[in-house]
Amino acid sequence: MPPSFTHRITKYNPADRDEHGHYNGAEDTVSDHGPVEAAYLEAIAVFAQESGIDRLEIRDPEVTCFVNFGLEAPVEGHGLAGLFPPDLTGYYDGAEVSVPVALELGRAMLRGQGAWCRLEQQDTFTVHVGWDQYLYVGSDQPCEAAVARTRELGLFAEPITASPYAADPEEPEVTQAADEEFWERVRAELAAPRTLLLEETYLRNATRWHRLTQNNLDTVRVALGPRALLTLWPDLTPDVDAVLAAVPQDETVYVVWETPDGTIHHTITDETRHQQLTTLTAGARAACSLPLTVDERHPLFHAALPDSDGVLRTRW
Repeated sequence: MPPSFTHRITKYNPADRDEHGHYNGAEDTVSDHGPVEAAYLEAIAVFAQESGIDRLEIRDPEVTCFVNFGLEAPVEGHGLAGLFPPDLTGYYDGAEVSVPVALELGRAMLRGQGAWCRLEQQDTFTVHVGWDQYLYVGSDQPCEAAVARTRELGLFAEPITASPYAADPEEPEVTQAADEEFWERVRAELAAPRTLLLEETYLRNATRWHRLTQNNLDTVRVALGPRALLTLWPDLTPDVDAVLAAVPQDETVYVVWETPDGTIHHTITDETRHQQLTTLTAGARAACSLPLTVDERHPLFHAALPDSDGVLRTRW
């Protein structure tokens, strides 16, 4: 259930909207990196304070991939530098952060620097940053003082039914937990004996790859990211030339390969990147290509990591 009270907070004067609610005034749709941006962040802070919130949970985190979803040019580290280590440890679904850290996440999202997430405290408080400097704050409190302060800051706080960026209540695509039964199934597949390719999606648009064997399974398992989506594929093939020759030039696919030192790399290739494949994979000892679209992806099986209590709370 969404919070009882939700406000759309923007710099856009409602008087400048047409009969369909579309804004047609002169305000820009990007952050000013200055006083207006600061007003947005203070608005989040005062709503959180009045709601009694001092920590928020990161939900459904993602980073930009080869297609940038922000209006501004992406920056190194997706706007998360200084908040999390370069490998983004600590930025995962379910991680709790203080309000000051949440405000910096809000800044990165307002700037469209490459990271996005929902900031929530169960169903009592939510912060969602949308396109074009639209901010949605939900609370179980009416937050009348916060609404007044937001208006003093020069922003418009309009009550609405619910945030359009609220999580989809429909059942997620992945409902199987990577529990002990799942890992026994993986062990059985490896006992053939055979090697499997594990796709570990630890954030949306962020993936690590592992070649699983009976010998390294426990080591890989311990290092997996919290609430990661785990997808098992057949192993890489040693005929790298055949793999590259079969990659379509006009489609977008994953290409995964292993270098002589055992490191596994991947790239997303399309018609503009196809010619780079030979250079990128030079010296590879095994490779494969995998589809990106959901309808074409047919892995051996997949599951998501549950929390330490065994409950699957992630929303893949």
